[in-house]
Amino acid sequence: MTTPAPFAPGRLRRAAAESLGGLPQQFWWLWLSTLVNRLGGFVVTFLALYLTAQRGYSATYAGLVASLYGLGSVIAALGGGVLTDRIGRRPTMLAAQLLTAASTAALGFADGQLMIAAVAFLVGLSGNASRPAISAVIADVVPAEDRVRAYALNYWAINIGFGVSATVAGLVAAHGYLTLFLADAASTLLCALVVFVKVPETRPAAAPRESAQPQVTLGTVFRDRRFMAVVGLTFLFAMVMQQGSTTLAVQIGEAGLSTTQFGLVAAVNGLLIVLLQIPLTRLTRHHDRGTLLLVGGLLVGWGFGLTAFAGSSAVVYGLTVAVWTVGEILQTPTTTGLVAEMSPTHARGRYQGTYSLAWSSAACLGPAVGGFLLQHAGGGVVWGGCAVIGTIAGVGFMLLGRRTRAAAAVPAATAAAAAAARVDSRVDA
Repeated sequence: MTTPAPFAPGRLRRAAAESLGGLPQQFWWLWLSTLVNRLGGFVVTFLALYLTAQRGYSATYAGLVASLYGLGSVIAALGGGVLTDRIGRRPTMLAAQLLTAASTAALGFADGQLMIAAVAFLVGLSGNASRPAISAVIADVVPAEDRVRAYALNYWAINIGFGVSATVAGLVAAHGYLTLFLADAASTLLCALVVFVKVPETRPAAAPRESAQPQVTLGTVFRDRRFMAVVGLTFLFAMVMQQGSTTLAVQIGEAGLSTTQFGLVAAVNGLLIVLLQIPLTRLTRHHDRGTLLLVGGLLVGWGFGLTAFAGSSAVVYGLTVAVWTVGEILQTPTTTGLVAEMSPTHARGRYQGTYSLAWSSAACLGPAVGGFLLQHAGGGVVWGGCAVIGTIAGVGFMLLGRRTRAAAAVPAATAAAAAAARVDSRVDA
């Protein structure tokens, strides 16, 4: 008897059907709009390098600008979440994308430290206001059992675009940065066009007054202790991840590598996610969520930690990126699916917005902290700190997963005992 080849056409078709099949049309149009947007997502990746290598500003100033971008993201996370629930998913996405296109183009023409910082803040504010709406649309249209897969596919689209844009941008930047800003703005406009034409409003209809669910405010969300524990651990994880697009870029520039080399190193992240996101999601779909989040935190933390030994070798930088990318693949869609599971249907925007707050706050603080430490304490402190923080986040997720399972076991056992008691009563009768 012959053993079927691991890459036989039949197996590949079944794997593709399991990974890509069964998702609604609205999801795929949203997926396409995300891909288009990210194919032109040049500015955030190259902003720190642009400010230091092209404009001659210090690493501290580059970190400050990135932090102002992050401050805009903090405000956008909560504001975008509230707007998503109040005015709808589609209007929130369209308004945010149109403002993002305008502000990104303006950033390419901005001159002077104050003007650049102000416009970067506006880009962060508008560019991240659509995130809660996108996550809410996916939760609205995709069944619960397929959401982690859907979030993984959306993350896959983000990184297909990121991998292509990072590679192309490195080559284009060598001939002038303004083209990058204008191309980014154009891709965002095209993304808005796809949403306008093909993505309908998905906000659930309001419940009848007599059966309406309790109103959920931002205060309600912040009092949800289990959910806020997820947000806090995600913040630690995101603080480490933020070093990949800011502090790492500055260190590579100081090591004497070119913009093209940095583009190729950065592209390793997107390329590996394109190649591994779907296979790893399939392989780990039945694994314990806490374990996946633990492994993800460790790989990200220690992957960044290895950067301390990279020196001036683009190959070694690329290998460190490969390590933390695997952790990112495991952690990010798993956490997003968990948030969707914890969010009440009528408050998905607020919950997704608060979850985005973890990433936005890290985008605000991470670059400033990383840039300051790199300039005044050296790379060893930065990358060693990443290893420690990643470990803390991973262990925290694992412990949270265990407590969650233990808490869930109590009502399950109570329900089983009640069912057994009903059976006994019927037998005795």
